[in-house]
Amino acid sequence: MHTLLLRLAGPMQSWGVQSRFSERDTLPEPSKSGVLGLLCAALGVDRSVWDKPLNPSIPTLKQLSGLRMGVRVDREGTRAYDYQTAMGVMKSKDGKVDQRDNTVQSRRYYLADAVFLVGLEGEDLEMLQQAHAALRNPTWPLFLGRKGYVPSPSVWLKDGLKENTSLLAALVSYQYLLDQSHTRLTSPTPQKVRYEIEASEGKIRNDVPIDAFSKRQFGARLVYSRTQTWGEELKDVPL
Repeated sequence: MHTLLLRLAGPMQSWGVQSRFSERDTLPEPSKSGVLGLLCAALGVDRSVWDKPLNPSIPTLKQLSGLRMGVRVDREGTRAYDYQTAMGVMKSKDGKVDQRDNTVQSRRYYLADAVFLVGLEGEDLEMLQQAHAALRNPTWPLFLGRKGYVPSPSVWLKDGLKENTSLLAALVSYQYLLDQSHTRLTSPTPQKVRYEIEASEGKIRNDVPIDAFSKRQFGARLVYSRTQTWGEELKDVPL
C-alpha cells in the first residue's frame, strides 16, 4: 500500500454533510466528499465524471473514491458561523424570483484556524503520483469545503507521497504540521492527538460519492475515532 498526505490548513474550513439552506453545518474534521472534491479540482476531473473519463489520462471519481482516508487533527480550530441574509430568492414552487421584501436568514458554520493532516491510501501508485503532482500545480483553484475558504499554506507537501507505507504509519510518523516554521503556525507539539480512520467499525459518515458530483449522491462509510499519545503507534484499529 501507498499513502498520499495532504495538509489542510487555513483561516476558515467547512466540511458539511447534512446542510440545508438556513443551516450549513460542518464536521469537526474534513469529510471524504470534500477531500475528493479538492483532489478532483487539482486533477481536473469534471463534475459530470463518475467512471467514464473525459480524458483517459486522468483518474475518475470512482477510482478516487476507492482510496481509504484517515485524518490526524493537528489543531482542532474553533467552530463559528457566518450570519448571512438574502433577498430575491428563487421560489421552488414556480422557479420565479420572490419579489416581496422577504429576507431569508442563513447560518453557515465553519472551523477557524484548524489544521489537519489527511492521508489517502491505495494500491495504485501511479494514480497517487499523479494526484501528488496535481496538488502542486492544480488544474482549478483549491478550496477547503467552500469556494471562499482558500488553503494557507499549500495543500501540497513535498514529501507527501509515501511509497510502501500504510495509512496508519504515514499519519503517525509525519512531522507535526505546526512545527513547520515557514507556515507561521508554529506551536508546541501536543501530548495527545486525535485520529479519524476509515475502518470496519465506528460511526457512520454519509460522505462517499457513489456517482458524479453533479448528481450529489453519497454512500456511507464507517469512521473509527481515537485520541492517543503523540507519536504512539496506532494499534488494534478495526480495518
